[in-house]
Amino acid sequence: MMQTIASLDFFRTYSNVIVSMVFAAMLGLSLYLPLMAGQLSLASPGFYALGGYIAAIFSTKVFTVSNGGHFPIAYLFVEILVSAVLCAALAILVGIPALRLRGIYLALATIAFVEILRVVSLNLKVTGGAVGIFKVPQPFDTQLQYLYIALPMLMLSMAFLYRLERSRIGRAFTAIREDELAADAMGIAPTYHKVLAFTMGAILAGMVGAVSAHFLNTWNARQGTFDASVAYLAFVLVGGSRTFIGPVLGGLILTALPEVLRGVADIGGLPHWLSQFLKDGRLIIYGLLLVLGTIFFPQGIITPDFLDRVRRLFGHRPPEPTADNVRIVP
Repeated sequence: MMQTIASLDFFRTYSNVIVSMVFAAMLGLSLYLPLMAGQLSLASPGFYALGGYIAAIFSTKVFTVSNGGHFPIAYLFVEILVSAVLCAALAILVGIPALRLRGIYLALATIAFVEILRVVSLNLKVTGGAVGIFKVPQPFDTQLQYLYIALPMLMLSMAFLYRLERSRIGRAFTAIREDELAADAMGIAPTYHKVLAFTMGAILAGMVGAVSAHFLNTWNARQGTFDASVAYLAFVLVGGSRTFIGPVLGGLILTALPEVLRGVADIGGLPHWLSQFLKDGRLIIYGLLLVLGTIFFPQGIITPDFLDRVRRLFGHRPPEPTADNVRIVP
């Protein structure tokens, strides 16, 4: 009985962190999708912010909810759908010209796109300007109940990525990432597939933003910034950029890490200087761990070879063909 009560207290105390971890995992996947096709796109925060603004505007100005009542879940799904459609349309418009760039030039172009959206949102009346939109209606009583939406979204996203990596489109993404000229010579359309990957990532980011607007109860231009781009990229780099499990693991770990360090600092018996450093310098430790992770795990924690070893260890079966372990021979 006491263990049950303790576990309930744990989930209530860290409900914000737990739901944020799930959102971070999906945002890592939104950046991983264009990276599958070799595109270093940092536009996910822009689409995330756009999805949040769509949900915040719809829930406060379009849909009417009685005071004290819960925001209907059906309206939330409508907001998610509208966010997905509008983010997809904008991604196609931006992606067709922007994805002709490569490498650092594409990264700079997508950073500029995020900044344009941020500046526009700061100067529009409908988005609340610099103040943003407050009192976004809540569909649930507690933050932890957002897992009813967030967890199925993450599971469906992972199932989609699992099938995508083993599909013909996933193998085309890999071919473009490894050698775009060779892929083009083999009949794979690079522009089409790169825009497709970019659009799928935008859709996922916009859907997460729509739910996050309700979760955070407020939405403003600070939700889509360059800092967020770096954080999402860290999820992929630390977790692993060659399989969808990597960004999920990276998002979960890196989102929980600051709170874990805070909890370690509260353990009794630690020297005062160490406890203070863990509390005040946890973001410094966070940055150091990112640097060390990229040095000692250049391909991330989870790689296709690692998954193959785990599969042989437990299943004793040959690895299934994926977009990373199938060699395309011209």
